[in-house]
Amino acid sequence: MDSNQIIALTLVAIVIGAIGYTLLPYLTGSVRGERRQAALLQGNLRVKNAASDRSQELAQRRKQIAESIKDLDKKTTKRKLTLEARMLQAGLTWTKPKFFMISAMVGVFVGFLLLMISGNLLYALAGMVIGGFGFPNWFVNFMRKRRINKFVQEFPNAVDVIIRGIKAGLPLGDCLRIIAAEAAEPVRSEFRRVVEAQTMGLTIAESVERLTESIPTPEANFFAIVINIQQKAGGNLSEALGNLARVLRDRKKMQLKIKAMSAEAKASAGIIGALPFVVSGMVYLTSPRYMELLWLTPSGRVVMVVCGFWMFIGVMSMRKMIAFDI
Repeated sequence: MDSNQIIALTLVAIVIGAIGYTLLPYLTGSVRGERRQAALLQGNLRVKNAASDRSQELAQRRKQIAESIKDLDKKTTKRKLTLEARMLQAGLTWTKPKFFMISAMVGVFVGFLLLMISGNLLYALAGMVIGGFGFPNWFVNFMRKRRINKFVQEFPNAVDVIIRGIKAGLPLGDCLRIIAAEAAEPVRSEFRRVVEAQTMGLTIAESVERLTESIPTPEANFFAIVINIQQKAGGNLSEALGNLARVLRDRKKMQLKIKAMSAEAKASAGIIGALPFVVSGMVYLTSPRYMELLWLTPSGRVVMVVCGFWMFIGVMSMRKMIAFDI
């Protein structure tokens, strides 16, 4: 073969080799593998971006929830209760002048009664002070505590009504109106105030926040927080209220359990507290002149005052020992 043929064969071999080198990845499937790897990488990037967006959305939602809870905590922080607020929480319709008038009447009655019994003007003045300032305030606090306890007992049933209504497709406002019309007192009157606040133009969250002013309990605060968060951040309200109802019932069970466990201690404290009065009464029945020295002589009165003070300290100490907050 001459040189031209050798050159031609060489060129043909180079061209065939170049074509084979070019087509080899397609024939072996390496190009498809690279494309698949690129697609997988791109899919992983999309998944990572979606996860990142989801995490950012969750972080933003958590931030909104934290801000909502912080704002509500600022509004519901404990502050000094005024006389009007205490009477509102007690469910009394008294005005401030009426309260002072009743206090003055009670003070005059107690003072006059002690003056007629003892004949001592100092005792009468002390009775006027105690009757005028002590008894009316004690009555308001007693009515307030009893009303709040009734609300706490009935409140889980009201939350169940809201849950069933929402699952049935009713709006939250209609569920609140049902409770305001058919629930037991004092839940009915409190939710009636919430509905009336809505008719005045307030939102549901703002109306429910007012519930914590008249019923300053953790249960009402939890309910206001759940409604506030749902209105601002969204979510399944029926599920959130279901969890709240379960928490409220668990708290009630814990309170009853603690009450049962502390019954013996309360009975012992009652017996110890009543023992001095029972013994002194029995001694007075058997030996009146022996006991009369306590209130007929100056030293006896001093002894009675000192013993009454230490008796009060002991009763308050035992009460503190058997009182539990949940």
